[in-house]
Amino acid sequence: MGVKMKNQIFRGVITALVTPFRNGNLDEEALRRHIQYQIEGGVQGVLPCGTTGESPTLSHEEHKRVVELTVAETGGRIRVLAGAGSNSTCEALDLVEHAARVGADGVLVVAPYYNKPTQEGLFLHYQALGQVGLPIIIYNIPGRCGVNILPETLARIAKEIPAVIGVKEATGDLNQMIQTIELCGPDFLVTSGDDSLTLPLLAVGGGGVISVASNLIPGSLVEMWCAWESGDLSGAREKFFHMLPLFRALFLETNPILVKTALSFMGRMVGEMRLPMCPPRAETIKVLRRSMEQWGL
Repeated sequence: MGVKMKNQIFRGVITALVTPFRNGNLDEEALRRHIQYQIEGGVQGVLPCGTTGESPTLSHEEHKRVVELTVAETGGRIRVLAGAGSNSTCEALDLVEHAARVGADGVLVVAPYYNKPTQEGLFLHYQALGQVGLPIIIYNIPGRCGVNILPETLARIAKEIPAVIGVKEATGDLNQMIQTIELCGPDFLVTSGDDSLTLPLLAVGGGGVISVASNLIPGSLVEMWCAWESGDLSGAREKFFHMLPLFRALFLETNPILVKTALSFMGRMVGEMRLPMCPPRAETIKVLRRSMEQWGL
């Protein structure tokens, strides 16, 4: 498969799946139901074991089990982009190799966190993971990782590491995203890591969103994407601004606190989180409920 074709497989709406827990354990049945809800909503793919999936609190065994369940439940109907990040290159390599073995279509690999590598160290990290050959999307989120993968580094990676086909941009800096698109070219996917920046990024050449909100309203995100793809800019804009209050409400506290709370209000799962994630404040719940009621959720 050529680089451009690999790029295309993760365009559109990819849902960053929550990981359902019940009584401290993985709730496998709730996860299966949630994946089916995403498929029915028309999303192009799902991401297990990302930030929204509380990957830092999953054991390696749980992480691998979630990926395996997701691949099995999707059954090839939509794409699976498995979270496979670590601040240890060896650990990340193990997760990438596992994702490849069980049939994931690609992996999302966050920048190594806490140890704050240099730009050269970041390049070498992704170069090592690229040897597996599974398509890789880099996850650039300096607010959580303490390091920013610069556009110049992404351009070098795009040129020299064929397995790396794109980046999930969660810097919140649209200027940096534009520079990345400019330097990396049209065959390198730049997808939004923030629901509220999806349409602006599409307008400058982005390729979609890895979405938190689509856990709740997958069909609405897909409708916006389809409107954009069909050239209906006014329709895409209308749908985007209709969703914007909900996007904002979901990030009043640290993700995934509020999306899990919202899913519990919808009766889709119990909304249980693992420490250090904890239930939201009462005043935040009021804003969240108000936003959900506007949607009829």
